[in-house]
Amino acid sequence: MTDQVLKARIAAAMKTAMKAREKQRLSAIRLILAELKRIEVDERIDVDDARVLAVLDKMCKQRRDSIEQYTNAGRNELAEIEAFEITVIQDFLPAQLGSDELDAMITTAIQQTGAESMKDMGKIMGILKPQLQGRADMGDVSKQIKARLA
Repeated sequence: MTDQVLKARIAAAMKTAMKAREKQRLSAIRLILAELKRIEVDERIDVDDARVLAVLDKMCKQRRDSIEQYTNAGRNELAEIEAFEITVIQDFLPAQLGSDELDAMITTAIQQTGAESMKDMGKIMGILKPQLQGRADMGDVSKQIKARLA
């Protein structure tokens, strides 16, 4: 039996959105569930909460990229739709870490690995990624680690 609490929460949110007739929110939730279903069918697995977090994190990143592209192209109405989808996706992600907490976790990981140069970046990311999944933008974390190791 896999841990599927998050997936059940998303399904319950879909039912709530249906009953409340929130079309935009319902559409965003259906996108999430469709992606989870696609992974389950393609890989013949049941997604657990860790995998759901990874998928949600990836979906947020994709939408941030889309917002940037739409804004640069002058398509603000599409950028607004993507921004709304991000807010819906973030409802299911854990609370984002503050900069102080993030700095402390990076410092601890560097000390644990004994990292001294950029060669050790993979070790640090290996420790941090499971802890930070869905709680921080890994691109920003990577930049902070590079700044410390440089």
